[in-house]
Amino acid sequence: MESEKETQQQHIATLWQALEQEHKAPQSTEIPYLSDLTIEDAARLAQLWPRLPVAERRRLAESLVQLAEGDFSLDFTAIFRLALHDSDAAVRASAIEGLWEDEDARLIPQLTHLLMEDEAERVRAVAAQCLGHFVLLGELEKIRPRPFEMACEALLAAHHNPQETLEVRRRALESLAYASLPALPELFQTAYAHPEAPLRFSAIFAMGRSADPRWKETVIQELHSPDPAMRYEAARACGELAAGDALHELVELTEDVDREVQEAALWALGQIGGELARGTLEQHLNSDNEALHAAADAALNELEFLHGDPIHFLGLPEDFVGESDTRWGELFMPSDTTGDWPEDEE
Repeated sequence: MESEKETQQQHIATLWQALEQEHKAPQSTEIPYLSDLTIEDAARLAQLWPRLPVAERRRLAESLVQLAEGDFSLDFTAIFRLALHDSDAAVRASAIEGLWEDEDARLIPQLTHLLMEDEAERVRAVAAQCLGHFVLLGELEKIRPRPFEMACEALLAAHHNPQETLEVRRRALESLAYASLPALPELFQTAYAHPEAPLRFSAIFAMGRSADPRWKETVIQELHSPDPAMRYEAARACGELAAGDALHELVELTEDVDREVQEAALWALGQIGGELARGTLEQHLNSDNEALHAAADAALNELEFLHGDPIHFLGLPEDFVGESDTRWGELFMPSDTTGDWPEDEE
């Protein structure tokens, strides 16, 4: 009987045979073994990458993105960084999507270059979206000021560029929404008044992402829009803004004719919380529609996490309820403590 190590080695051998000898993407069972490449294997892949037909590079890049989204333990960073420079736009776009959660600020110059210079609209749009992650990190002071400023400057330039496509301009606006820039309120208002509907959708999206309560009234009124795409964005924005005044409208939207609007309303109820929201979500747990049932379940978990009883989340025995503060102390004290909390560092 083969050992686990022997099976793994067989998969790896089959993987490299597909890439180097057959010049095609490996089978789905082998692809996970491209995770966490060594420096030597990354160089090996870089040598053979251009020899893979474009259709195979596309298939491999798309498969890597899907696998990484489904399993956070997989790390294909080395391959995605290699694919950023691919001659094919679809491969470049997939590479950017694969780097969505990467917090290495050294990616910012590459992403800004792709945003400003790439010939493919899709690549520019995805680069704009990915830069939003770094805008958020900058606002949280998790990256240095200069890379943060570089990301914001590139996004502002893309949004203001009259030669740029509407798709890229709207994605740039959405990413800028994380920033606390003085110019943003006017940008949101201008986009909201734009004759093109997609830019108005992005304005509502950005208002929600900004977490600025000044926009609550605007997003709430769009819950009644005749356009389901606008109702969807408005519902999501209400959740982002914790707009309690919108609870009744959101409850109504859980019965909307558009399923995506229903799901957005359920999500928003989970963000806002309260007994009305909880009761509505519990009712939708009985939905025959699998997607709505899943959305209600996820939203209810969010509600419990954000607004619920800590007993529920810590997995504590029921007899903790009503106990003295001493038992809470026992729970949170370090296991090797003698009864004194650690002193704060200077």
